[in-house]
Amino acid sequence: MPTISNHMPTAELQALDAAHHMHPFTAGNELAEKGARVITGASGVTLTDSQGNRILDAMAGLWCVNIGYGRDELAEVAARQMRELPFYNTFFQTTHVPAIALANELASLAPGDLNHVFFAGSGSEANDTNIRMVRTYWALKGQPSKSIIISRKNGYHGSTVGSASLGGMSAMHAQGGLPIADVHHINQPYWWAEGGGTDPAEFGLARARELEEAILTLGEDRVAAFIAEPVQGAGGVIIPPATYWPEIQRICDKYEILLIADEVICGFGRTGNWFGSQTLGIRPDIMTVAKGLSSGYQPIGASIVSDTVAKVIGSDEFNHGYTYSGHPVACAVALENLRILQDEDIIGHVRNVAAPYLKTAWATLADHPLVGEARTLGLMGAIALTPDKDSRAAFAAEEGTVGLICRERCFANNLIMRHVGDRMIIAPPLVIQPDEIDTLIARATVALDECHAELKKRDLLRSAS
Repeated sequence: MPTISNHMPTAELQALDAAHHMHPFTAGNELAEKGARVITGASGVTLTDSQGNRILDAMAGLWCVNIGYGRDELAEVAARQMRELPFYNTFFQTTHVPAIALANELASLAPGDLNHVFFAGSGSEANDTNIRMVRTYWALKGQPSKSIIISRKNGYHGSTVGSASLGGMSAMHAQGGLPIADVHHINQPYWWAEGGGTDPAEFGLARARELEEAILTLGEDRVAAFIAEPVQGAGGVIIPPATYWPEIQRICDKYEILLIADEVICGFGRTGNWFGSQTLGIRPDIMTVAKGLSSGYQPIGASIVSDTVAKVIGSDEFNHGYTYSGHPVACAVALENLRILQDEDIIGHVRNVAAPYLKTAWATLADHPLVGEARTLGLMGAIALTPDKDSRAAFAAEEGTVGLICRERCFANNLIMRHVGDRMIIAPPLVIQPDEIDTLIARATVALDECHAELKKRDLLRSAS
């Protein structure tokens, strides 16, 4: 893949970036002082920065580069589509071939009766669509009072006003007057940090039953839907106890509320099946997808909708949509991405090779003195950092202090591993090979060692009281 090797010196690029570029989820003044990391190229699972460092990207960009970097096929498809039809909208009773083909392909891949697709430009936009869709669904059925959507604390569903309201991130709710009305949050199924001395199976049931309690408290005639990620990604790769999802499904069925599975991270192979719902036995009425749909090569998202919901929505004009809903170039690239996933059996590679190898290798990190838990599901992994393994204690320092130190040591060792509070998480490209997993584990171990030494030096190896 061609790269631009004659770019300006890094310091000049950083100065220009600081002068004009506002970054997401970033304190701009702090970054301007430090200087942004400038990525100039990528291939497979490896990034190259402006100083020539080769960095193992254990986060697949932002959970999305499923087929890896540098696939010329996607560039060629994009160029061909731009020449044929660079853009047309899908408003006004109009369509085009890429949107038709991609909707058909998604309907064939999605489980159950999820046979209808409403396109968006991102997962955030798709979840905004879901808010309007479920409320419109109940209104068209003569039950407009059913408008409350229940979600989870520490869940993530995007950063628009609507999708951030669905999410349960307190720091996001602190800015911009969130959440919007009629969104309710229940507790997450995070046994390691919140389960105390309870059995994980019982804890999973108890957390699931908070959904039933909320429905009864808020009123069955008021609750429209429950939305959740199969595995909480941005919340820290929180893998629920095995008892959790079957109980959630039972409750949704009992009270006839719509179940929305946010598959933006879990979808398109990350859990070893096409969708996390298949891995965890979820039967959603709506699935939110994005990221791995195009492996991040083009911005695209969608709501995949059941026959039942689509029939009701289709009975009237749905006054909703985006300029780039079903953008022809994005659809064409997504189709090629799905072809590669299938033709190269990348999901089989995850299920049979990469995920089992990662699970065994990742578990060795639990031997490190800083690590209290090391868990994976498919090609998602998390380690919980703690000053006391036996008690699963939090650090005395403000949450995230230790995680940030560890993240910086990862970067220093040419590894991108994200921190969420004091959890370190990974979600590498699905094409990662066993020898690259070995490199990931080796670099993570060095980073943990260096973090441990830094915590000793700064007297941060203390438990919260």
